[in-house]
Amino acid sequence: MRSALPLFVTLMLAAPLLAQEAADAVAPENATETGASGFSERAMAALAARDAGDPVTAQDWMVAAANPLAVEAGADVLEAGGTAADAMVAVQAVLGLVEPQSSGLGGGAFLVYYDALRGELTTLDGRETAPLAATPTLFQDETGEPLGFFDAVIGGLSVGTPGTPALMEDSHRRWGRANWQSLLDPAISLADEGFSVSARMADAIANDAERLATFPATAAYFLPDGAPLAEGTLLQNPAYADTLRAMQIHGADAIYEGPIAEGIIDTVRSAEGNPGVLSLRDLAAYRVIERPAVCAAYRGMDVCGMGPPSSGALTVGQILGMVDNFALEGPGNPDDWRLIGDASRLAFADRGRYMADSDFVPMPTEGLVDPAYLEERAQLIEGDRLDPGTALPEVAPGNPTWDHAQLWADDESLEFPSTSHISIVDSYGNVLSMTTTIENGFGSRLMAPGGFLLNNELTDFSFRTHRDGVPIANRLEPGKRPRSSMSPTIVMQDGEPILAIGSPGGSRIIGYVATAIIAHYDWGLDLQDALSLPHAVNRFGTYDLEEGTSAEALAEPLTAMGYEVNIRGLNSGLHAIAITPDGLIGAADPRREGIALGQ
Repeated sequence: MRSALPLFVTLMLAAPLLAQEAADAVAPENATETGASGFSERAMAALAARDAGDPVTAQDWMVAAANPLAVEAGADVLEAGGTAADAMVAVQAVLGLVEPQSSGLGGGAFLVYYDALRGELTTLDGRETAPLAATPTLFQDETGEPLGFFDAVIGGLSVGTPGTPALMEDSHRRWGRANWQSLLDPAISLADEGFSVSARMADAIANDAERLATFPATAAYFLPDGAPLAEGTLLQNPAYADTLRAMQIHGADAIYEGPIAEGIIDTVRSAEGNPGVLSLRDLAAYRVIERPAVCAAYRGMDVCGMGPPSSGALTVGQILGMVDNFALEGPGNPDDWRLIGDASRLAFADRGRYMADSDFVPMPTEGLVDPAYLEERAQLIEGDRLDPGTALPEVAPGNPTWDHAQLWADDESLEFPSTSHISIVDSYGNVLSMTTTIENGFGSRLMAPGGFLLNNELTDFSFRTHRDGVPIANRLEPGKRPRSSMSPTIVMQDGEPILAIGSPGGSRIIGYVATAIIAHYDWGLDLQDALSLPHAVNRFGTYDLEEGTSAEALAEPLTAMGYEVNIRGLNSGLHAIAITPDGLIGAADPRREGIALGQ
């Protein structure tokens, strides 16, 4: 095996719950509710609690994830004495079946893990890798110009070497107690017997039907008889069940060698109109990498997560590190949003220039979260707190301390919101935060013979290699891992974990996670209210406000400060668990169909 709130705040909480222009071209997954068919009483109770705005409490263990069937599978493992790593394997296996548009065996993931026995925090990098035959100009036309996004995505060209199966196995080998085979049984049963298609999955299929129809195997599964699967349809996937049975016997090797691997490669390289270059050699060479966590100081805590090739921990840490220099008043104060928004813009400027796979490019990782550097950056946005300031007219990357100098050009790569997040705390005190993805909704739209979709992760690289003669850090290179915004996070205090949190949402993940932490620890919202709070996110200058919510009330004051404002759908999928002296508190984002369960 492989290795008493102001009225504005009350309204906010009661509300239902390149760069800018290019990133907005692809809409996030639709926010819809799941049908209740097939859910247990405890799952239904968790759904009711979430919709009522109540956090879930427990004493022993807890799991929060994106689909009740997956959460049930993880809860059963924890209830039987399994670890957080054991439960994650069961949860991920079910998610790949019931939420295939977001993650699965054909994708990749980042995991942050606190090992209670050793008192250690570490991370595992299960990000996809570029094929060895890939070239830096893979996503350029014959004139050297970048391809259109979907011209690159649909088909084999965008497929990187999957990492999720290896990450599942590696995590179990390190921290598991339960029998590996048993952890895959729930997903096998659901695949064999069928599961009820949720409203969210049905909507995702209907909204992407034209692209899903591109390839026969994909169309046959999602568009039987030429029509999108409807909510409530009993859907079976015997090929997926057989793949998991092979994994029960051979572990992750069942994916990386043998018939399933050959089927993956044939699917990629024979994709009509847009074949890729992935090879059996790439699958055989794939390895999960253990990396040190990246932590940033905030309000006496350490906010820790995944370092490069993820930009998540660094950019979340930068936002919080800059905001740490100010006293915030609450979500009803527009000037708080000015501070958060401009801190985010400055952090994204650094992200665009410096952040990439540090195994391939030098990075000022420590310098980017140095409190002295972040205090210097915060001075740019300080303003006058008695007379609320105006938006920064422009932002630029800073000059963090380097171990050695390197000049990079600013990146314009895109990242889109089809991802999932899992937070787990087990009865032994282990804590897991994992974000998992196939990148765009339904990934490359290629269905492998093993019953799972293949990622389009290579389009997270910059389509350009240089700008004005200066190289771009996140350019594509053979074997390299594309930069990500996935931000699985564990917040530590006095050496102990106090929160596990993360979200899907493309590059807006960073803002979702940072703001939820601010809402909980600065503004004093309980965990469910922090996750339900209407979104306001600024990455590149435009302030995105969540449509249909009271976040729209921020439009006028933010416009007066000088921001361009865009009211739009913002569909996060935050899942969080707080570890407190009185027990565990869990919450799930009401914008999606997930729940938190505990005991």
